[in-house]
Amino acid sequence: MKRMKRPPPGAQAPTPGEQGGEGGQLPGQTPKKRLTTSAMIASLASEGQRTKPAPFGHALVEAAKNRPEIVGMTADLGKYTDLHIFGRAFPDRHYQMGMAEQNLMLAAGGMAHEGFVPFVTTYAVFASRRTYDFISQGIVEEGLNVKICCALPGLTTGYGPSHQATEDVAIFRGMPDLTIVDPCDALDIEQATPAIAAHDGPVYMRLLRGNVPLVLDEYDYRFELGKAKLVRDGMDALVISSGFMTMRALEAAKLLEADRVSLAVLHSPTIKPLDEEAILREARRAGRMVVVAENHSVIGGLGEAVAGTLLRAGVAPAAFRQVALPDEFLDAGALPTLHDRYGISAEAMARSIKSWL
Repeated sequence: MKRMKRPPPGAQAPTPGEQGGEGGQLPGQTPKKRLTTSAMIASLASEGQRTKPAPFGHALVEAAKNRPEIVGMTADLGKYTDLHIFGRAFPDRHYQMGMAEQNLMLAAGGMAHEGFVPFVTTYAVFASRRTYDFISQGIVEEGLNVKICCALPGLTTGYGPSHQATEDVAIFRGMPDLTIVDPCDALDIEQATPAIAAHDGPVYMRLLRGNVPLVLDEYDYRFELGKAKLVRDGMDALVISSGFMTMRALEAAKLLEADRVSLAVLHSPTIKPLDEEAILREARRAGRMVVVAENHSVIGGLGEAVAGTLLRAGVAPAAFRQVALPDEFLDAGALPTLHDRYGISAEAMARSIKSWL
């Protein structure tokens, strides 16, 4: 694996509105002007969208102020997972382990054995692919209180398959007793961080870093571990989503209003354990298609978790569809182009849902 762990020379942390390149239009569409930036910069904010800087880093500092047992550990990626903010606030509780992710996980397990609560950061590809056995045997089987918070989940970088963790949820869903969290925006991350710190047990959290969009504060939302929340109601279709795909679903819902399509959005930030009660309650409402939207492969993620829940409960919605990444190694390039190409932009999602109704 080619280890391009740092951004190219001169690349800065994402700023509000940064996106990559042009492209992604369908035939007959008017090309949209895009701001250009390095493909590595993983800002998901559109131009003019509200953002908050480094919500994970700042939330962890707040959580650690009254909890001296919280420590931060990383594998040469403090700056690129926002853990450097914690390191500045608590330098004696910040551990730089170097480019040795397997050692990082076992060291975190050792710290947890001694009563500390390690927050471990790296990229999602390195946690899920490189350190799986060390997490399973050295942390989760022991029930240790380690929080693994990983940047670049799914298609949030343009660097290609070496850095696109499109199968991380599928890899970790099969691990017993591991809680999996996929927050949507800055508010979700701010609230999820202290919640997983308070949870007794291992957690894997997908992490958005840098300047993160702020969306859910408009919907009277509050994160609760293990709970899905209906952030928007609608009559024609129900979108069950996690991560930034909830943001895309809300954007798609606004686009579809022009076509008189009423879209409900159920945000499921906790993928394991899944809030089956909320999912079944909403899926049982007659006449609505169920669409699962996720920044993950169509294989093994939230979509299959929801489908299994519906099947076991004998619930048959009007139709079941998935908005997800294909079961293939994805291209490299600018994020807006890739999101359009693979159907996870708001515009692409709106077109898909309209075609399915």
